[in-house]
Amino acid sequence: MLSRVADSIYWLNRYIERAENVARFLAVNLNLILDLPTRVQQQWQPLVTTTGDRAFFKEHYGEATAEKVIQFLAFDRSYPNSLISCLQKARENARSVREIISTEMWQQINTFYLLVTNTAEDLTLADLNSFLEDVRQASHLFAGIMDATISHNESWHFGQIGRLLERADKISRIVDVKYFMLLPSVEDVGTPVDELGWIALLKSTSAYEMYRKRSKRHLITPAEIADFLILDPDFPRSIRFCLMQVERSLHLISGSPLGSWCNPAERSIGRLRSELEYLTVEEIIAEGMHQFLDRLQQQMNQVDQEISKTFFDLRSTIAPSSTQWQASSMSNQK
Repeated sequence: MLSRVADSIYWLNRYIERAENVARFLAVNLNLILDLPTRVQQQWQPLVTTTGDRAFFKEHYGEATAEKVIQFLAFDRSYPNSLISCLQKARENARSVREIISTEMWQQINTFYLLVTNTAEDLTLADLNSFLEDVRQASHLFAGIMDATISHNESWHFGQIGRLLERADKISRIVDVKYFMLLPSVEDVGTPVDELGWIALLKSTSAYEMYRKRSKRHLITPAEIADFLILDPDFPRSIRFCLMQVERSLHLISGSPLGSWCNPAERSIGRLRSELEYLTVEEIIAEGMHQFLDRLQQQMNQVDQEISKTFFDLRSTIAPSSTQWQASSMSNQK
């Protein structure tokens, strides 16, 4: 298939998934605030810091308050990774491959975009949780429509790669923001306040019920949650599961069998998937959770670059990859 078409379908799905995960990112903090005792001060600055765009936020907004951070992450059109910016770019990519995608996909993208633009005018903090749930449902609906209405050929696999690579990156950042930053103080580690934070994270990643049901876990511990969200081979939002499926789709596109590598993209994802397959959560904690997740994000950025060079960019000229919210300055930023 044409590299232009593959590129657009890949980024269309990345942007839809990115929009959903911006909503999940906000939901971590919102759920935590709703559950915390009233004496505990709300924290919004960590969400800005984790995006890597703290300077941009400070220049345009100043102090990090709830209203400002929500506007920044959800509705700021000048911020390239805001929810509304992601949907605008998804829509542009969908328009460029209108002859490839189904009518139902096109309609859902427009419905999703209108949901966000219409809400931007009068959203209140009290309505935020309902809005974030609507965003997640709209993203799920798009993924289901795509699975049900187009052939599972190369186009579909490039969409899967974009969606799941984006999901793996954002899950790592959601875990990082809780593990590294969203505690009122060091003294709160291991307290009920800390446990509420981890429950909020599990709920925001749609992982709470599956975490409880897997091995009938009753304890909420950082190590067990990290093991589940990073290394579980069966849960569809775990990083390992996502990268396994990315590797599978790459092999199906290239025609090479699993376990062999015919191009740099397959070698890059194969190395990363193999590392996670044999890694233990104890080794992750020994390295340092934040340090491990930061390294993992860089490795996923490298996979993205290799995919772009192998399949999309015939001139092999790739824009520098961002270590912030993933490759927002890559070649398909239209």
